[in-house]
Amino acid sequence: MSKTDTLGRATFHHIEKRQGIRPTPREIRWLQHIELHGPQSSLYLHDLTSATHRDPDTSRRMLQKLRAGGLIYCPRQQRATENANFHSYIYDLSEMGRQWLHDRDLGSGAIRPTGHWVHQFMTSCITGSIDIAAQRAGVNYIPAHAILARSGGALGTTIGKKKLIPDQLFGLDYGGQFRFFCVEADRGTEPKSSAAARKSYRSTLEDYRAFIGDKLYKDHYNLTAGMLLLYVFSSKGNERRFHEIAKEVMGHKSSYLLTQTIEGFEGGFQPKPLATHLFDGEWNRVGRPPFCIGQT
Repeated sequence: MSKTDTLGRATFHHIEKRQGIRPTPREIRWLQHIELHGPQSSLYLHDLTSATHRDPDTSRRMLQKLRAGGLIYCPRQQRATENANFHSYIYDLSEMGRQWLHDRDLGSGAIRPTGHWVHQFMTSCITGSIDIAAQRAGVNYIPAHAILARSGGALGTTIGKKKLIPDQLFGLDYGGQFRFFCVEADRGTEPKSSAAARKSYRSTLEDYRAFIGDKLYKDHYNLTAGMLLLYVFSSKGNERRFHEIAKEVMGHKSSYLLTQTIEGFEGGFQPKPLATHLFDGEWNRVGRPPFCIGQT
């Protein structure tokens, strides 16, 4: 496979290395955003700083510069999708990039998503979108590591004999009023109704009924504000099935349970535009009116 295209330009598989790259303040924001949330597409990174830099082509060139300097890289897993050459690149922080931030006290020690790479990317799209949309609205995004630094606890907890580990955790500061969130990203790969399976819908709902419904999170995370569970699906069918099981498991005691669907992460996936609707749009609830997390 050719390392460059017919004009000698860089491709996904190859880019000429550059020495002495010095990130600008805008580019440092990109590095910090990737460190905080996980892999992000060029679409998201451009949107992060679009208020001051509107040209997406300039953003793409600057991202290529950071890639040539070794601070970010293109995860190979993004190529395992249809028409990959026509999608926006997805970038992640390299070890060199992490060290660069650490050496300048610009790193955060963030808790990044884990598991299968596409699951990581879906989770990072959820929190990255909410963070960017919240910034635009003047709402402060509180990352998981800041919450855990205050509590001295771990992300996961034990519920009975089972371990509950949210895919991600964050809070929003609406100007002195706070709300916190556990995030679950569902790509349709887990069992639906088995009570024994660790991550089935039924098992997860039962665990969160104790953790959030019975307010165990307050002691575990040392919080006094309310908490909601954001469950994001990759298909409407799975979201409907989830609601059916939630009615069986929780009845009307599910006001903290919010759901939305972002199609395109089940099986093959495509980098999606910024999902601002996760912040300022309506989340579905079981037997209750929709809810918007962007409003206090």
